[in-house]
Amino acid sequence: MDANARVTCSRCRWSLLTLFTLWALVGCHGDRRSPPATQPPSRPIIQTLVVVGFQTPITSGERPELVRNPITGTSFMSWPVSEDVADWLTEQLFEMLAQNKGRHLIPPGQAQGVVESIMQSDTQLGIHPLRMIQDVGKAFGADAVMIGQVYRWQERVGTDYGVETPASVAFDISLVRPSDGAILWRRNYDKTQKSLFENLFDLDTYVKSGGRWLTARELAIFGLERLLAEMPGVPANGKD
Repeated sequence: MDANARVTCSRCRWSLLTLFTLWALVGCHGDRRSPPATQPPSRPIIQTLVVVGFQTPITSGERPELVRNPITGTSFMSWPVSEDVADWLTEQLFEMLAQNKGRHLIPPGQAQGVVESIMQSDTQLGIHPLRMIQDVGKAFGADAVMIGQVYRWQERVGTDYGVETPASVAFDISLVRPSDGAILWRRNYDKTQKSLFENLFDLDTYVKSGGRWLTARELAIFGLERLLAEMPGVPANGKD
């Protein structure tokens, strides 16, 4: 992501933060309006994608707790994660998606005005988060909106070849169809690095790391690559 895009992403954080705070409240206390229950197609076609990016259900200074994702309804144990981590993950996500040229991407910064407009018009904070995501997608004529949450971000304590505490990250990504709110796809990545002797079934991470103990950022990059490789409707080298 270039310098201008990074500045735009940083500026949009504060308007999106209001939305994310609303999400946390809805996740904890419920909502008087239920999202539609619609079955997604088996092979969705995604030509225009709005990338809202990642949010943090629990921010720095708060206590860990079980949170509910108000978009998908799934629950996950969450720890405090800084907004800077969410911004960095969003940048990495957008850069990876941009490598495929067969799809039109709407970056987080361009969604800022739509989010602000919706929040200003909904003074009672009564709109369901899923409805809001739908409205953002519809504003751009998008086929899907991508949104994620970061539940855990524990940095490595130690060096490449010896640690006291390994890196540990957990996040998810969801695709929402704006027309009816259907969850087209969702995946989560929950990884605490272990030595090969501790987990013989995690040979892939061991090989990719070259036998090193990874930082949280390196571990997260592996996770993003793995999730995006499974994402439907993503053209490979410009072809679906």
